[in-house]
This record gives sequence, structure tokens and C-alpha cells, in this order.
Amino acid sequence: MSPAPAPARVLVVDDDPTVAEVVAGYLDRAGFAVDRAADGPGALERAGAARPDLVVLDLMLPGMDGLEVCRRLREDGPVPVIMLTARGEEEDRILGLEVGADDYVTKPFSPRELVLRVESVLRRARGRPAGPAAAAPLRAAGLVLDPAARSATRDGVELRLTQREFDLLAYLLRHPGKACGREELMREVWGWEFGDVSTVTVHVRRLRAKVEDDPARPRLIRTVWGVGYRFGPAGVQERGGDGGA
Repeated sequence: MSPAPAPARVLVVDDDPTVAEVVAGYLDRAGFAVDRAADGPGALERAGAARPDLVVLDLMLPGMDGLEVCRRLREDGPVPVIMLTARGEEEDRILGLEVGADDYVTKPFSPRELVLRVESVLRRARGRPAGPAAAAPLRAAGLVLDPAARSATRDGVELRLTQREFDLLAYLLRHPGKACGREELMREVWGWEFGDVSTVTVHVRRLRAKVEDDPARPRLIRTVWGVGYRFGPAGVQERGGDGGA
């Protein structure tokens, strides 16, 4: 009998000891190996000592904020990040997503919901086996995505995609020509049955910046007004043009 896999390591970074203790307690009871840090330097030190499988990261940290911590963590390689925001303001959420956070949770939050989000993000990060077709390389318009290797290139040049950007592009490539609604993308790519669709909008904008010749006039990931997005060049522009997200 093969040994049981080691539990996923989650680093919780929050300067509020009560929040950190509650989050760590719920994650521990859910079977995760939990590490904690109270500030940015501490988080980088802990991550350097033992690379986490996922980071739960408070946006509003003293000194070095969560955005800078996220950037520095990603310099050492991809790691899924769930950002905690103290306010429900859209600007806070967008900031976290712009630096590549995979998810966000607004304080006050349900610890049980956070555990579900952690499980969802890790499931996506590790990839779920879905047969040979899901592992086959995807090719279109100079893009090549290899789901098995989690690698992506455009015209032979490597694309530095976050975990969620990769999953989003893979979904669009698997459904060329289809108008994919934002709610559909949130459900199929994020695994959310509910949430703020601005999450999808931000990730599409980031993805366009990496795959389009002119992100302001996208020709690959096109806006379908009132619906969502469609992958693939089209001969007829959608009403109102395709520049908006």
C-alpha cells in the first residue's frame, strides 16, 4: 500500500492574531499543514524555509503590504494566493487580482467558506485528471498550451501566466467561437457558483495584455456585449467594438 500523500501546506499571513488563529484552526481541522506569519518579511522567511502549496494573505499588512508580498513570493515560482481584504470595496479586490491573486475573501468572512475556497484553488492548481483529451496540447492563433506541463507559448515565446490565467485561456481555447458568459467562466474556471464577475473581467484584461498584439483592440479574446467573451478571430465586429473588457 502506498503511503498517504503529505497534507497540503498553507501559509496564513495576517497581523491580526485572532483572525490568524481562527483561520489556522479551521484549516488544521480540514487536514492542512498550517504555517503562520504576522507580516510581510515573516511571510517571505517562512515561505523560503518551507515552500507553501498555497498562501492566505492579508492585503493590509503593516510595512510591506500584501501586494508586495504576493509579488515577491511569485518571484520564486508560482504559488496560489487567496487575498484577504478588510473592505468590500472593488478597488481592493481589483488590486489583489491585478497582481495575480487566485481568489479573494472579504472580511468579515466565514472560516468554513475560506476552507472551501482553499480547497477549490488547490484543486485547480494541481489539476484534475479528466482523460487524455484534457491533457492534449491546445493550439490556436500561434498559442500552444500544454495542460500536462502547465506551459504556454505564443509564437514560440513562453508566456508567464498565473494559474488562473492559464485555466481561463485553456477553457477559451477548448471552446473556440463560443460566447462564454462571465457566470459560466466563473463556474467552470474558478469553480464558484457565486461571486463578483469583475473577477473574470480583470483576468481577461490581464490575459489580453499577454496574448494580444494590441490589448486595446483585441482580436483573439473578443468581447460579446451583454454576454461575456469569445475566443477566435471574427470577420464581423461585435456591436460597439471589441476594445472594452
